[in-house]
Amino acid sequence: MNTSKVWYVTGASQGLGLTLVKKLLENGYQVAATSRDAYTLSQAVGLIDKERFLPLAVDLNNMDCIDESIQQTLAAFGRIDVVVNNAGYGMAGTIEEIAEQDIRNIFNVNVLATIDVVKSVLPVMRSQKSGYIINIGSVAGFVGAPGWSVYSATKAAVAAFSEVIALDVKEFGIRVTVVEPSGFRTGFLTKDSLALISSKIEGYEAVKDTQDRYLSANGQQPGDPDRAAEIFIELAENPEPPMQLFLGADAYKRASGKLAAMSAELEQWKSITIGADFK
Repeated sequence: MNTSKVWYVTGASQGLGLTLVKKLLENGYQVAATSRDAYTLSQAVGLIDKERFLPLAVDLNNMDCIDESIQQTLAAFGRIDVVVNNAGYGMAGTIEEIAEQDIRNIFNVNVLATIDVVKSVLPVMRSQKSGYIINIGSVAGFVGAPGWSVYSATKAAVAAFSEVIALDVKEFGIRVTVVEPSGFRTGFLTKDSLALISSKIEGYEAVKDTQDRYLSANGQQPGDPDRAAEIFIELAENPEPPMQLFLGADAYKRASGKLAAMSAELEQWKSITIGADFK
């Protein structure tokens, strides 16, 4: 492992971000990590090594604040080799009952913050002629489930953004991967990471049943956060990482099922699809 690499990780005070930061520090990397509160982040990490760990209080909805955190990282470590856009949260409920402002808020954090961090760090990586960006999506951005329409829309946006950015920056020696996990034991289904809008509208039984099933699985998800963190490090050491990586057996099962269904439907409607062109 090249432990001279400098990592910048958002949303690092809990969940997968926290697990990753701890794993990186255990392995000797230099890490800048962001959270809304630097003290809480430092306490959660439990390792105050100013030579290798830089906790940053960052408002990811403020571009100036993001830019400042990038500059602080450069001042501390001299470069940025790997960026992990992990900050985000879930939202479950029927679209009729999710407030407009709540929709805007989750897009601000899950999508726009990711875009802004990438926008801020790209000049650094272009100058270095190297860099690696990992954006955390979700299998829900590829395969939807009842009641997760807004969350799935944010993660689909992250995936599409990542795919095109990967094409844009390849010539500069910069690689991009969108990681799309299924269920991991990260606290995602707790009140700190999930905005849950309980439906009061009659019907929507599929939504209610899905919510109950997901919530009952909290703490029993098959995904191992420690293994996920190790995989992120392995990806960063790979000169040709994948553009898209589903993570977890359930993610593989859901994605492969979706691909098979899409292929069958594409062929079923092929004549209509290609018949839309000028004769």
